[in-house]
Amino acid sequence: MSLVECIPNFSEGRRQWVVDAIAESIRASSVHVLDVNLDYDHNRSVITFAGEPTAVADAAVAAVRTAAAHIDLRTHSGVHPRIGAADVVPFVPLRDVTMAECVALAHAVGQRVAGLGIPVYLYEAAAQRPERCDLAYVRRGGYEALVREIDLPERQPDYGAALIGAAGAVAIGARAPLIAFNAYLDTDDVEIAKVIAKTIRTSGGGLPYLKAIGVLVNGQAQVSMNMTDFRQTSLYTIMTRLHAEAAAHDTRVTHTELIGLTPQAALLDYAMESLGLPLTTRQRTLESRLGEVTGDFRPLTFE
Repeated sequence: MSLVECIPNFSEGRRQWVVDAIAESIRASSVHVLDVNLDYDHNRSVITFAGEPTAVADAAVAAVRTAAAHIDLRTHSGVHPRIGAADVVPFVPLRDVTMAECVALAHAVGQRVAGLGIPVYLYEAAAQRPERCDLAYVRRGGYEALVREIDLPERQPDYGAALIGAAGAVAIGARAPLIAFNAYLDTDDVEIAKVIAKTIRTSGGGLPYLKAIGVLVNGQAQVSMNMTDFRQTSLYTIMTRLHAEAAAHDTRVTHTELIGLTPQAALLDYAMESLGLPLTTRQRTLESRLGEVTGDFRPLTFE
């Protein structure tokens, strides 16, 4: 069975009933909702679902429609950059689906969403303009800047009219698996988080395949990160760099969190690297070997 993952982000993390309504609209399309994550300070939620391409496309359109009906960007506030009620809608190939097919899916969904009266910007592998491969470029300045600039040639949407309402716009794309990962610092000085984020992210000359911003969450400085290819820059590499940068600013990482779901391989790779073992060691886990001979890769539980 062909399997596509969709991980839409919505500009709502405080009203549970709104997120529940969006999730229910997704479930109505016969897909599997895998995870729902809300963040109050970011005022943002992430819903992860998967299924066959046609069902995933229908669910994505339904989710955007529901979000647009309940979220007003004119009164929205939060620390995370955003341009729309349904802010980003990425498609990820999981099984028996190519990236090219996910790009086609993004374009088809983009046209349908534009039919709802919402401007659409294509990003990552689905981008039609080279500069729009970078989501940060598409979202620069947030909703407020887009309201002022949408008539400019460089800010014309890929689909839909250059008219922006209360639901804003939506970025729709196709990409590889991404890990959303946050680290909290032992300080309330958000400027330290911003400096560390600028130092470690790719655009600042830091680690490859890493995006990062510094924000204040519940009175604690946070480095909010997106790992765009954990196979090239691992969690272990990022954490090692974070600890070093935090120490250089006389602070420390108190705890971390994952937003949404992450590939199991990324966590296993972290364990291997931290133990000084070669990454091929993950193939020597009991679960992996049993799975090879039985076809059952479920985690083992021990009493």
